Amino acid sequence: MAALTGSATAPLLPNSNDIVKGVVDYKNRPVHRSKSGGWRSASFIMGVEIAERFAYYGISMNLITFLTGPLAQSTAKAAANVNAWYGTASLLPLLGAFLADSFLGRYCTIIISSLIYILGLGLLTISAVFTSSSCTPQIQIIFFFFSLYLVAVAQGGHKPCVQAFGADQFDADDPEECKAKSSFFNWWYCCVCGGTTVNLVVLTYIQDNLGWVLGFGIPCIAMAIALILYLLGTTTYRYTINGDDKNPFIRIGQVYVKAIKNWRITRSQQIIDEEAQRNLPRHSFQQFRFLNKALLSPDGPKSEANICSMNDVEEAKAVLRLVPIWASCFVYTAVFAQSPTFFTKQGVTLNRSIASGFEIPPAALQFFITLPIVIIIPIYDLVFVPCARAITGIPSGITMLQRIGVGIGFSIISMLIAALVETKRLQTARDYGLVDKPDVAVPMDIWWLVPQYVIFGIADVFTMVGLQEFFYDQVPSELKSIGLALYLSIFGVGSFLSSFLISVIENTTGSNGQDSWFSDNLNRGHLDYFYWFLGGLSTMSAAVYLYFARTYVYKRKQTV
Repeated sequence: MAALTGSATAPLLPNSNDIVKGVVDYKNRPVHRSKSGGWRSASFIMGVEIAERFAYYGISMNLITFLTGPLAQSTAKAAANVNAWYGTASLLPLLGAFLADSFLGRYCTIIISSLIYILGLGLLTISAVFTSSSCTPQIQIIFFFFSLYLVAVAQGGHKPCVQAFGADQFDADDPEECKAKSSFFNWWYCCVCGGTTVNLVVLTYIQDNLGWVLGFGIPCIAMAIALILYLLGTTTYRYTINGDDKNPFIRIGQVYVKAIKNWRITRSQQIIDEEAQRNLPRHSFQQFRFLNKALLSPDGPKSEANICSMNDVEEAKAVLRLVPIWASCFVYTAVFAQSPTFFTKQGVTLNRSIASGFEIPPAALQFFITLPIVIIIPIYDLVFVPCARAITGIPSGITMLQRIGVGIGFSIISMLIAALVETKRLQTARDYGLVDKPDVAVPMDIWWLVPQYVIFGIADVFTMVGLQEFFYDQVPSELKSIGLALYLSIFGVGSFLSSFLISVIENTTGSNGQDSWFSDNLNRGHLDYFYWFLGGLSTMSAAVYLYFARTYVYKRKQTV
């Protein structure tokens, strides 16, 4: 089906308010607004995303427990492995988005990725069987990590396409659907976190108490059911069509290639420079100046091979504008990587009993990240946005970059609270003589950790949703999947940054036989120092972000 690969063009028809431009149905026909897309179609797509997040977090949120338990890895090695897997899973969407936007289309990429997901989860379930069998440890480890990274490959194709395909069901040129699209990102994240909340309450308990075979098998079944539901919505979806037969990656890539070839032999076009200098902030003007000089100067080369269209140049600029914002969020995502790793290991050391014979699974405390998200997002969308819109005149209430900045501020607060709580935990362990008794629970309730989780959830309401909408909105229309892949890649780089910092600090502080900050006996470690370090690094990174955010020029005025 040509429509499903995004390569078809719609036939010319008389203009009608009910015809949605730029999209076709599953049979390559023009679509009617009243019979396609909107919340009805988006709900099918949300369903498959909720199941995918249920499966992904069913693995990731308790992964460090599996690595330090059945696979018997050290705390530092397990945390580094978790971060490396997170990083890979978050960078692979760049490849998945390229394949989707260039060849397969989002609809087909989601189906293929879902099938790989089901295979990976099935193999992961089998690998859990190996841990209780007579297989050699080396075979167990190889099979487990093969299955784990197959899930990462599946996520690479699934994650950037599902949300972009869901947002495609709303027409940005229609005033009402434009507002609905902004709300879509809020409700999307709310529903996903709702599914994650169920995961944290139920699945982590099953993994810790009933076994990992069942704990990995349930997500596999959920993913298979979700794929069936997704296919049921096929006839209602809107499929985006490309306005140009040339691959969008090639078109935009040629801009940069030609700029590099021409910059030495072209001369500045003073009219363009003066106009750019008047209308752009200084850093933006310097950033794009070489493109204007190289490609648009009338004194430059005249051949077709060396001149790009104005539209291609503008799209190249739009992508280039994202780089400073993208890079300045790395530290935020390095902080984000601590909740399923060291936060969880902290919880293991505390008193987790809440009833006779029942202990809270440490990973389940991440429930307090998703709970505020589920509560706050409806209030944000239904109360805050209309009130802010009345004041600012911006459809989303505040700008996307303002929203991201607020979340970064909350993440810094979360790290500072985590550092203070860890200092209190270490002091309590010393006071009760438990420093060398890591198997004995420190007499502090696990609820001490709740504030750092809650503040982190509030940060997500602002930063996570803001980043999703920003990177979807600010890329060219043909590269929506790659835009969301860029958003995900921030978390990939942040996870690798966290893994790098852990490795360096582990080798530095654990030399000469000393206990490192990440000692397997956390009572002799210093996670508090690491949290203070991340808080300071986050503060410096936030200052850089604020500079670029204040000088950023949005692609379209109505999106600010």
